[in-house]
Amino acid sequence: MTGGGQPCGEMDVLEKLTILTDAAKYDAACTSSGGNRRAKAGYIGNTTSSIAGCCHSFSADGRCVTLLKVLMTNRCVYDCKYCVNRRSNETKRAMFTPEELADLTIQFYRRNYIEGLFLSSGVYRSPDYTTELMIRALRILREEYRFNGYIHAKAIPGTAPELVEQLGFLADRLSVNIELPSEAGLRALAPDKTKQAILAPMGQIRVRGQQSREELVKYRHAPKFAPAGQSTQLIVGATADTDYHILRLTQGLYDRYRLKRVFYSAYVPVVENPLLPSRDTKPPLLREHRLYQADWLLRFYGFRAEELLDASHPDFNPQVDPKCSWALQHLDFFPVEVNRADYETLLRIPGVGVVSAKRILVSRRARRLRIEDLPKLGVVMKRAQYFLTASGRMADGLRFTPDSLLRNLIAAERSSLPQPELEQLSLFTPV
Repeated sequence: MTGGGQPCGEMDVLEKLTILTDAAKYDAACTSSGGNRRAKAGYIGNTTSSIAGCCHSFSADGRCVTLLKVLMTNRCVYDCKYCVNRRSNETKRAMFTPEELADLTIQFYRRNYIEGLFLSSGVYRSPDYTTELMIRALRILREEYRFNGYIHAKAIPGTAPELVEQLGFLADRLSVNIELPSEAGLRALAPDKTKQAILAPMGQIRVRGQQSREELVKYRHAPKFAPAGQSTQLIVGATADTDYHILRLTQGLYDRYRLKRVFYSAYVPVVENPLLPSRDTKPPLLREHRLYQADWLLRFYGFRAEELLDASHPDFNPQVDPKCSWALQHLDFFPVEVNRADYETLLRIPGVGVVSAKRILVSRRARRLRIEDLPKLGVVMKRAQYFLTASGRMADGLRFTPDSLLRNLIAAERSSLPQPELEQLSLFTPV
């Protein structure tokens, strides 16, 4: 038996690939945003172009790129109750050798299937042993195959700092998944993991990344440590943690560890356990969507977690987006006059984004803006019209009460809400 499943036996690389790509599909933290590794003479691959493939992510310039999203192995010594790869689960196990994984990645790249690699793993034997296998695979890619494309690698909690450092010099981005938002959740569902073991490599990556950037200022050819930064993932819906708790944790991670992204993954019930939602429970996709919207407000709009939620209102209203929800609770802040408001105030208006706010600032230097000018600047008037004035005037014929305003905002957003049955693309045709 190998890590609590069916014996591996002898299997070819294609069979391993089938098993290990399927086992990796629940990890959402695979974006390549921020990577800018350019084409280099004598090397193959870069992080700035996009092609079709198996896992969609985004380059630093906003284009869609594709990654081979795969596990080193789904054998695991841990027994996390929510995980399909846990030790006690009866499932078919497989493991790549470093040479197999490197060769597979290059073959996929040469066939224009992928642009880079997202590599995670179950914990085989120990975090250190597993990380050493990942390092060997990436070293073969970088040094023997001279692969210069994007690589995102998972840093396993509990790994020795010197191994995390080696991994960071081979990868463009590192991530350490928190998985569960609270220590109580970890104790109940992932007893082999601790909060300290998860946060320690996050702190190391932040400090070493800053050192690397300072070294690059002094020495042009100094090696880069995880130049695209770090990210993490939180599972939503596996525990009773509120949106307020999750958002406060997110805010703390951004403040303390300078994460590029926090990813939210709606829990998909794949196992039966009395501590988890039943198998027939639908993944909370709308809740995940609201958390992503709130996360955007934290990163780009100047909001703080405590402004959006509090102990008396611990969860988002699923009917309206978080920015509209905040506006409805602060009607005394509105309407905002777009010809006088500063940038931070403009960003508080529902329907006004980062781009449209900047356009307003530039355009009003030439002349006073009117209501009819705003759609041309990118303002979404079906939401914004209730919260702003231009030259002292609101939209013609606009009449509303707080109740009708809520109904109108719900109706305006309905078509953009996430649809059910969202699945990762498969490399293989279903049997």
